[in-house]
Amino acid sequence: MEALSKEMQEKVNYCLNCKVKPCSNKGCPLNNDIPTFIRLVKEGNMEEAYYTLLKTSILGSVCGRICPHYKQCMGSCVRGIKGESVQIGDIEAYISDYGLEHNLIKNIEKTEELKGKNIAVIGGGPAGLTASYFLAKAGANITIYEKHNSLGGILEHGIPEFRLEPQVLEKTINSILSLGIKVEYNKEIGKDIKIEDIAQKYDKVVLAIGANVSSRMNIPGEDLNGVYGGNELLENKDYPDFKGKTVAVIGGGNVAMDTSRTIQRLGAKKVFVIYRRAEEQMPAERKEIEDAKKEGIEFLFQNNITKIMGSRKVEEIECIKTKLVQKEGDTRLSPVNIEGSNYNMRMDFVVMAVGSKPEEKDIAGFEKNKWGYVNTNEEKETSMKNIYAIGDIAGNKQTVAWAARSGRDVAYKIIEELKNKEELEPKKI
Repeated sequence: MEALSKEMQEKVNYCLNCKVKPCSNKGCPLNNDIPTFIRLVKEGNMEEAYYTLLKTSILGSVCGRICPHYKQCMGSCVRGIKGESVQIGDIEAYISDYGLEHNLIKNIEKTEELKGKNIAVIGGGPAGLTASYFLAKAGANITIYEKHNSLGGILEHGIPEFRLEPQVLEKTINSILSLGIKVEYNKEIGKDIKIEDIAQKYDKVVLAIGANVSSRMNIPGEDLNGVYGGNELLENKDYPDFKGKTVAVIGGGNVAMDTSRTIQRLGAKKVFVIYRRAEEQMPAERKEIEDAKKEGIEFLFQNNITKIMGSRKVEEIECIKTKLVQKEGDTRLSPVNIEGSNYNMRMDFVVMAVGSKPEEKDIAGFEKNKWGYVNTNEEKETSMKNIYAIGDIAGNKQTVAWAARSGRDVAYKIIEELKNKEELEPKKI
């Protein structure tokens, strides 16, 4: 029996262990069996709680910390209807941390479903890591090709350390690699490796390189010095000198929250988050918004940036107020600029965090959909045979849990396809 702290005991006891499991079936992108693993923790059976989590996710220590819980599992919690939701994220992280600390993954038995099969995974972010885990569990030989000198993708090169401690990510990655997964570091598509060459060497290839090029607003002045993309700042950690400066971060998602909070920590005098819709429409996690406010970041809701001004570098921005209207056929209120409400603000830097897209050179040769992402069929296969695309590069919902879900889904599809292929092919004598 695992002795729980008083705080954790209170958190697990608060769960009603609903039979309908809305937190799992409706709220969690991975459909983690939340009531079951919470019940097992209540009973002090931490090992079984961890193994229950491993059936659907290998990123519990990560997702338990950084997922938008109020928009996912906790947002569907029955207890949240009349009061506070069960702290599912904290419990998930607690269980997974225990599993990592005790190296419980060593007890996971591999099957031989994909014995002798060689699969390449290009990209070591949440989607690629999850796919690698489930494929390795099925007995495949996995090689991850990673453009950086460390794995993690957005977890390592996008989520600030104040949200995800490096040692937590390191332990998670090491547990996955302990299944015998090989890694080729510093292998960038088009520079160090070619997709076509990789495809010839492996039975299947999984493309999981993300889509981390910051989208542009195409407004005047966007090419001035001092305008940055939020995704690139977080990924490369190559920051200008923000000390004593005034900075505008444009957008309302978690990238906007992460960049604004990072810039604040780097000594900026004032950081504004400018978002064209209302606060309740922000896609960012509620906790991240509240933390940003507590840290002194100022939010300008229902405001839009229309122009960036300066002789060579950013000196000023023009904004306009917006109103929200219901457009025919839309379920979400749309922001409309209020004529004559323009105003200017002195500014030293502008950071664009209004979305992201794939790097064009990385997906050359693939058929793309109308949004510019790699097009896939129902089996997640691209226009190139035996090459699959998952996560952000395929236009999936841009959260870690949804990326992980796409990694697990493609692993299951590859397992099913290769097993069926083996059964159809005559045995060699």
